[in-house]
Amino acid sequence: MSLKYPIVTLTGPRQSGKSTLLRTSFPDYKYVSLEDPDMRLFATDDPRGFIATYPDKTIIDEAQRVPSLFSYIQSHTDYENREGMYFLAGSHNFLLMEYINQSLAGRTAVLKLLPLSHNELKSSANLPSTLDEEIFKGGYPRLYDKNIQPSDFYPYYIQTYVERDVRLMKNIGDLSKFIRFIKLCAGRIGQLINMSSLANDCGVAVSTISEWLSVLEASYICYILKPNHNNYAKRLVKTPKLYFYDIGLACSLLDIKSIEQVSSHFLRGGLFENIVINEFIKESYNNGTEPDLTFWRDSTGNEVDLIKTKNGKQFAFEIKSSATFSPEFFKGIKNWSKLSGATPEECFAIYNGDKDMITSNGKVISWNNR
Repeated sequence: MSLKYPIVTLTGPRQSGKSTLLRTSFPDYKYVSLEDPDMRLFATDDPRGFIATYPDKTIIDEAQRVPSLFSYIQSHTDYENREGMYFLAGSHNFLLMEYINQSLAGRTAVLKLLPLSHNELKSSANLPSTLDEEIFKGGYPRLYDKNIQPSDFYPYYIQTYVERDVRLMKNIGDLSKFIRFIKLCAGRIGQLINMSSLANDCGVAVSTISEWLSVLEASYICYILKPNHNNYAKRLVKTPKLYFYDIGLACSLLDIKSIEQVSSHFLRGGLFENIVINEFIKESYNNGTEPDLTFWRDSTGNEVDLIKTKNGKQFAFEIKSSATFSPEFFKGIKNWSKLSGATPEECFAIYNGDKDMITSNGKVISWNNR
């Protein structure tokens, strides 16, 4: 990607490892953080001198701290007309993307980095020994690099996010209501979003809930999974579902304080569904592509947890936290297949068992063997 654009922008949630990835992947690039007061003053007071000092092959971290610099970067890269000149990153993604859209549109590739995936944890020998532990810990690199307990990491993460990021993005008067809103969202993982219910529980207007959801999406806390629009049946559910980009953060918001609590929690099935869908999203982002994911559900309750569209072809996935296979896994997929004309080769069930299997309805995939 750096060979095609003069600038590459790396976004993602706070503490997902953006700075570390850039510095280790591009050791021949100079590194500048505008979080440093001296560097920030230099870039603010003398942007031309800053560009002259760092004319090429430079990583600029916390770039959103000096918005005026973006216009100078634009002029400089347009004049030089070379690829791979700058990498930009920052912890306030909303502001970073706002300034990029204003000054650098069409000049930068935008890549996204989420917390560590299942396969990244496995390849780095950091994969937790059980599914419940993986759900409880989540994927933020610092938990594994510094051996920090989730109970010591996530409460401070939430506090920092609310006090710094949210205040910059949205003028929210009562932050306690916003924190309650985030906790309520965690309690609705994998469920259809009911804006009126959230508004009533938070004591705010429905329009406020819509705005707050946009804040969570812009800061990579939550994402919306939209229903599939293929009109296979007349009565399709059109309401989206809500998921969290990091499952450990969701556990903290649900007040889950131990691994043992995960196994008996009423939302364990939703948490497993969330962590599996996250893997599809991380795989796409890590490949530099946007995920094309939806779910399917009709008014009678027939449902497919995830539909992945690739090259115009659709693949259906049912996600079950059970460690024992059941033919019932394919109940929703069979209804969808009759309408869509999908073959068993396009149908899958992902479960928490140990064995992969090929059935007449589709392939069964073990989460442990991914």
